Amino acid sequence: QVQLVESGGGLVQPGGSLRLSCAASGSIFSRNVMGWYRQAPGKQRELVATVTSGGRTSYADSVKGRFTISRDNAKSTVYLQMNSLRPEDTAVYYCNTDPFYRVYWGQGTQVTVSS
Repeated sequence: QVQLVESGGGLVQPGGSLRLSCAASGSIFSRNVMGWYRQAPGKQRELVATVTSGGRTSYADSVKGRFTISRDNAKSTVYLQMNSLRPEDTAVYYCNTDPFYRVYWGQGTQVTVSS
């Protein structure tokens, strides 16, 4: 019924950039805050950025100034522009609502930052 499909990950060198996309079923976008989450192997899943239906954004300290989250409500899509990538950004990145719904988790997209 509800699908969240992440794409855009890949392998980049430190300092590089990637743009992630999350295409969603329209039903969850109406008045929900959307977020990007990431999880590195053996580490706690963390919320890295959020965007409200009106476009207000919030960021984890670890990505502030480097990542930009945005949403296109007409296309039911949320984006994460990632610049100045660091090895510690390596993780599987997921989108979901904030607060998240377990049933909404997609497959995620792998981001690997390595020299």
